Amino acid sequence: MLSLGRCVAIQTATVKRAARILTVACTSSMATDPAKKRVLIVGGVAGGASCAARLRRLDEQAEITIFERGPYVSFANCGLPYFVGDVIKEQSSLLVANAAKFNKWFDVAVKESTEVVSVDRLAKTMKARNLNSGEEVVYSYDYLVLSPGGNAIRPPIPGAELPGIFTMKTIPDANAIKSWINEKDAKTAVVVGGGFIGLEMVENLVHRGLKCSLVEMLPQVMPPYDPEVVEPVHERLRSVGVDLHLGDGVAGFEATPGGGLLVKTQSGKAHGADLIVLAIGVRPETILARQSGLELGSRGGIRVDEHMRTSDPAIFAVGDAVEVKDFVTGEHTLIPLAGPANRQGRIVADVITGNEPSRFRGSQGTSVVGLFGLTLAATGASEKTLKRLGRDFRKVYLHINNHAGYYPGAKQIDIKLLFDPQDGRVLGMQAVGEEGVEKRVDVVAMAIQKGGTVFDLEEAELCYAPQYGSAKDPVNMVGMVAANVMRGQHPLTSWDELNLQELVSDPGTVLVDVREPSELEKVGKVEGAINMPLSTLRSQLAKLQDKDKKYYVYCQVGLRGYVATRQFLQRGFDAVNVSGGFKSFLQQMPERPAKL
Repeated sequence: MLSLGRCVAIQTATVKRAARILTVACTSSMATDPAKKRVLIVGGVAGGASCAARLRRLDEQAEITIFERGPYVSFANCGLPYFVGDVIKEQSSLLVANAAKFNKWFDVAVKESTEVVSVDRLAKTMKARNLNSGEEVVYSYDYLVLSPGGNAIRPPIPGAELPGIFTMKTIPDANAIKSWINEKDAKTAVVVGGGFIGLEMVENLVHRGLKCSLVEMLPQVMPPYDPEVVEPVHERLRSVGVDLHLGDGVAGFEATPGGGLLVKTQSGKAHGADLIVLAIGVRPETILARQSGLELGSRGGIRVDEHMRTSDPAIFAVGDAVEVKDFVTGEHTLIPLAGPANRQGRIVADVITGNEPSRFRGSQGTSVVGLFGLTLAATGASEKTLKRLGRDFRKVYLHINNHAGYYPGAKQIDIKLLFDPQDGRVLGMQAVGEEGVEKRVDVVAMAIQKGGTVFDLEEAELCYAPQYGSAKDPVNMVGMVAANVMRGQHPLTSWDELNLQELVSDPGTVLVDVREPSELEKVGKVEGAINMPLSTLRSQLAKLQDKDKKYYVYCQVGLRGYVATRQFLQRGFDAVNVSGGFKSFLQQMPERPAKL
């Protein structure tokens, strides 16, 4: 017979075993039928909207809600200047997806005109306020995705809040500008800032018939680009009647008695206008992140890892508000571009659904802008960036037709390629021209992404038909020039590396122009250069005895200069080709007039 204590012990052990079995059964059941993930997304447009759509495609059970402060959850903000210019006629064309579409296609709840005001990270809750009713509601989350974007900068200077002064970031911004133009019968405009939005606004305001002035604090438009690359942009702006004011910042704004506006600059000048557009950049929207105690980076954006996680593992961030790693230089930076924002949103969806290997590799800042028939594009690092970082590099310039010259309509592309002198790895490229520019930059962008070298560009197999390219495409040609430099077959310098005054006065150096005399009469030459036409160079070199001198050779765009340099070298002379020839001289030294 068992004692009462023994019986109790047996019963207790049996209950515990049963409890353990029940626990295991419950855990197994949960593993095969997990609770729905609650994902809240703050901000739509590019990154947030892409995250929501991708997340639904990967997880049909997740509860997904987008909170958008504005009235439109997903719109093409890159098209706003063209909406102002009436190139895009209907506002509806800008709407990528509305709340109804998100709900019907993806079963995503969308709360427009709703601002998220606070986050409780410990409780995993978020408070949102309806901007129309003022009602506040608290929502729980398993994952929170911040996609607040950036705010258009309105500088704290006198008069910046005057009526008629606009920023450009949202559809309501665009509508306000259009209404002002129509109601005031505006004839003149000043755009402050020569970046992407500034240039696009200038083009579209001119398209609407307004006389435009552009004021830029720096000595060039498109500050991320190198100055010589954007010189054709300056020329194009002036050629269509835009008043270009470079190197002169804005000091303030004033209203005139007649109802107009004045832009007062730091140099003391005043530019009148019927409306003013501030396009001086965007600042990361980080108020919510800062209030929530999330880590911010040195550039003021939200700090994230390669999976787009913030310092809180349950909170992600994407888009213009985050700092990203520069793919070429490795430094943290701000790159407010739509392409990276969309990819980041997809990556967050992957990570939330368990596809952890999905990583954001960084951004190389591939960009393009078009204005008045000209296209300017770039990828990777600029020379300015590489110099600032103390990075060793070489550069080549190429001025080449976009397709076969014998086929009608060929247009010249100006190309600048930057590469590592140790292994030839491509670091960056910038190009400007009327046709075929972005195609070549896209090719080089992929080469950079894959760690390609100038030798890869040299051997790239690309599409060819005479109306599209040449048997040796511009990408091949710029690769060939750089590869010859790497092999030591093409000694090369550039105009900005030369002190021309010292060069032409030094008895030990000679500046040689190998173009034909008729060309010099038409377009001019560099002062102090001697003319040794390529067509007669061999006979002249046969008589030339000054092999103790160094010869700096140039032509119109660089090709004949290279051919001439090879002739000099193979006859025992010390010679260097000046990259890009006379055309690069005009772009790199616009303040130095050519001698006719």
